[in-house]
Amino acid sequence: MASRVIHFELPADDPDRCAAFYQAAFGWTVQKWDGPTPYWMVGTGPDGELGIDGGIGPRSGPEDQVTNTIGVDDLDAAVAAVVAHGGTVTRPRGPVQGIGWLAYCTDTEGNPFGVLESDPEAR
Repeated sequence: MASRVIHFELPADDPDRCAAFYQAAFGWTVQKWDGPTPYWMVGTGPDGELGIDGGIGPRSGPEDQVTNTIGVDDLDAAVAAVVAHGGTVTRPRGPVQGIGWLAYCTDTEGNPFGVLESDPEAR
């Protein structure tokens, strides 16, 4: 399987202000996620059109960057491949309630990215 970018994440000092900006500037839809952490789901266009959707979350520190998430069939195998090829794991496997299992990594250049295995039963 080809692993594709399936989600982007924008860190924000003020998520509501950030949401308002993207809604006004680009017509994106933004809705607060009904999950255990503060998060806003972003729709960038109609289903079936080329592109990906994403999210906005509170910035945890000045080092936070835009992060793309790559969808994979097997998270553990993907994380092992990242490490084997010189990347690092910055946050190990953990659940995203009702979505799947997610780990955060960096590539050989220090760029952050997420790796997500879909699993609606994740808790």
